[in-house]
Amino acid sequence: MLESFIAALTTIVIFAGPVLAQQGGTEQERQACAADVKKYCAAVLGQGDLVILSCLQQNRSKISQSCNRVLVDHGQ
Repeated sequence: MLESFIAALTTIVIFAGPVLAQQGGTEQERQACAADVKKYCAAVLGQGDLVILSCLQQNRSKISQSCNRVLVDHGQ
């Protein structure tokens, strides 16, 4: 379960913007959203990466400032 969570989070960060797609996202960026994905989006982990990204966007008012910054920095 933890491995699929980390894989999903990594893919989310990659889809978060073209810069990350080229670089694969940094460990710091992945960690910035890890707790928020676990807290707010655990129910959709098996539904695809874009669904998780959408979940983070739908919970934008609740997610951490660091995760929000990662999304904003990459055009989400």
